[in-house]
Amino acid sequence: MNLKKVFELVLRQCVFIILNIYAISKIVGGQFYMNGRLPSKIANTTLGEASEFSLAWTFMGHSYFYILFIGFTQLLGAWFLLWNKTKLIGILILIPIMVNIIIFDIIFLDVYPALANAIIVFLMLLLILFFNKETIKETYKRLINSPINYKVPLKRRLIIFGITVLIIVLIFTFDSFIENWFGASKEKIIE
Repeated sequence: MNLKKVFELVLRQCVFIILNIYAISKIVGGQFYMNGRLPSKIANTTLGEASEFSLAWTFMGHSYFYILFIGFTQLLGAWFLLWNKTKLIGILILIPIMVNIIIFDIIFLDVYPALANAIIVFLMLLLILFFNKETIKETYKRLINSPINYKVPLKRRLIIFGITVLIIVLIFTFDSFIENWFGASKEKIIE
């Protein structure tokens, strides 16, 4: 029996269970202060008096779609950890989520057990990556060592750059048009 493989599987299953608990809690509405279901103490607090925790929990719970996105993304990454073929994809999904949670907890929350739990899950993911370092090295080599079969002449590069600038200008013009149009529509509604 390979102890490294057993330990990795234990880590993957631990992360799977922990993140399923958090994700399901989000999805069923048990983690954040949900829009329309604020505790009376929070609902009666002015913004200036609200704690960082109350503001953060209310903000996170404001959009149920956002909560579903976070919850289902956590579930997806956690479930990918269960199989050897998809475990690295699961880690690729979960590491940015865990970094975001850790930073969010450090900045907004004074709930240290939640921060500790997020750090533990993050460290378990890093350990799983460490156990798969050879696969990661091989994948990295393949990604950066793709052969370049042609050289792009300077004139062609300049044309491509010009087209890129033109498209960026069109995008920002379109954004400005949409902003002005929706802004004007909101003003008419208010009047």
